Amino acid sequence: MEVSVHDFVDGAREARGLAIVIDVFRAFSLACYAVAGGARVIPVAAIDTALELRRRHPDWLLAGERHARQLQGFDFGNSPTQVESADLAGRTLVHTTHAGTQGLTRATGADEVLTGSLVNAAALVRYARSRGVGHVSLVRMGHEARERCAEDDLCAELLAERLAGRDYPVGGVRERLRVAPAAAKFFDPVASWAPEGDFERCTAVDRFDFVLRLGPPDAEGLRALERLGA
Repeated sequence: MEVSVHDFVDGAREARGLAIVIDVFRAFSLACYAVAGGARVIPVAAIDTALELRRRHPDWLLAGERHARQLQGFDFGNSPTQVESADLAGRTLVHTTHAGTQGLTRATGADEVLTGSLVNAAALVRYARSRGVGHVSLVRMGHEARERCAEDDLCAELLAERLAGRDYPVGGVRERLRVAPAAAKFFDPVASWAPEGDFERCTAVDRFDFVLRLGPPDAEGLRALERLGA
């Protein structure tokens, strides 16, 4: 199995084979918590797209951020803590973020596109092996899809090592990421839009035993995340 590493939106466009688009803090951690709670998640790139979908479907919920802050008129920010505490069973959640959903929706050259995070890392590796793919593209979305960040770099490193059949010690992951620049907001009492619980949830390595694959377009042209696995 060949593994390549790419960055940001351009990297998503370059992805081939099985693409794993990584956003640890917090987009694709949130997606796992939302799906685990029973939600149907539809990732979109544009804020206007999310708002238009709410206009057409008033019962749908919106989650999203720009510059990490919750968007006006949205039900949730980009917070796993918020979505885990909500009753999402049977609900549709439209999700847009500064980095993660931008890459996910632009990986159009890949055969399959998965969300990447620490919380389902083992499931991602198992899925890639079960598919017998020849090439895996790891796309690190980074900070606002423009700067490398420690958490996405670590996740890509973990996945690459495990895909190569090597062990990757995860005991010190939280300690390593606690000092990452992007983690500071979780411990800032002023940053109510980034609760400390988000850090714990995003760094819960291998918590979920499923992958989320970007599904085919439906009748409206929307591509929901498909839960595959346990």
